[in-house]
Amino acid sequence: MTIQIGDRIPSATLMTPTADGPRPVQTDEFFKGKTVALFAVPGAFTPTCSARHLPGFVDNKSALADKGVDTIACLSVNDAFVLKAWAESQSLTEADVVMLADGSGDFTRTLGLTLDARGFGMGERSQRYSMLVRDGVVEQLNIEQGGEFKVSSAEHLLAQL
Repeated sequence: MTIQIGDRIPSATLMTPTADGPRPVQTDEFFKGKTVALFAVPGAFTPTCSARHLPGFVDNKSALADKGVDTIACLSVNDAFVLKAWAESQSLTEADVVMLADGSGDFTRTLGLTLDARGFGMGERSQRYSMLVRDGVVEQLNIEQGGEFKVSSAEHLLAQL
C-alpha cells in the first residue's frame, strides 16, 4: 500500500554521501523535529532529474525555507557513491540538498512507491514524487503519473505551503 498523507515515515536506514564516505541515516532521527521537503527521482543523472527536478529544489531553497522547510532531501534508488558524483556534477553541498541513497530500494518498497524501469535498463526504481514531512509525518504527497513532471516539482510543493 502506498504511503498516505497523515502516515508516519517508516523506520529505515538510508545512506548519505560525505567527504569521509557513505554514512548511514536513520529515518526516525532524520525527520524528527523538523520540516523536510523530500523529493524522489527515478535515477541520478537522468535527463529530467538533472535538468529540472533537482535544480528546481535548489533554486527554490530560500523560498522553501521562508515557508518553514528546514531541510531539502533528494532520494534515489542509487548507491551513495552515485549520488555523491551527481551532487558534485550539480555543484551541490549537503547544505543545499541532503542526498539519500536507497541502494536496494527497501525504503521505496516500504513506501509503496516503486517504479518498474526494467524497460529502460534501470531495474526497480522510485517513482517521481515530492512530499512535505513534518516531524516524521507526511503532510503533503505529490506522486507523478508515468513519465510526467508536474506535481513533484519544487514550485508545486511551494504552492502547497
